[in-house]
Amino acid sequence: MAEDERTIDQLNEEADIAADYLEGLLDIADYDGDIEMGVRNNRPMVQIVADDDTDIKHLIGRNGEVVDALQQLTRLAVQQKTGERSHLIVDVDGFLKHKRQRLRDIALDAIDEVRETGEPVNLKPMNSFERKVVHDVVREEGLKSRSHGEEPRRYVTVYLRANAEDAADVDETEE
Repeated sequence: MAEDERTIDQLNEEADIAADYLEGLLDIADYDGDIEMGVRNNRPMVQIVADDDTDIKHLIGRNGEVVDALQQLTRLAVQQKTGERSHLIVDVDGFLKHKRQRLRDIALDAIDEVRETGEPVNLKPMNSFERKVVHDVVREEGLKSRSHGEEPRRYVTVYLRANAEDAADVDETEE
């Protein structure tokens, strides 16, 4: 079943499964944390909120690596229970909101550079979440973007609409 065909009840069920899974992990790790669930942009979302900043920092990790791992594990747990691939979002103490803002700033800087020079700008490699945020900002600003390369070195090129053909010629290994 396609993600956009899922009902709100199915999305809430995914969030419930994810919350139960994450509560179990928090218990095993002996971390105190509250779980908040919901549906945002037709995607189930679970956020871990804790009073202890030390625990939270461990759950975020360096550059969000632990959050990413928790999300992947939780998606697998949901898929095991439902039989369907999940696009669940796991956040820890608003980390993703802050990350989105940093990515938005990076995208806007690249957009400014492209507008000033007229030349395409390659960004550093990013994961799929990061690339999606950048693509959305670029589209909102009326420019074009395209992802190149292979994971984990996949990156985004930002370019003017008039240079769409030029961007197609960008070497996918160029950074």
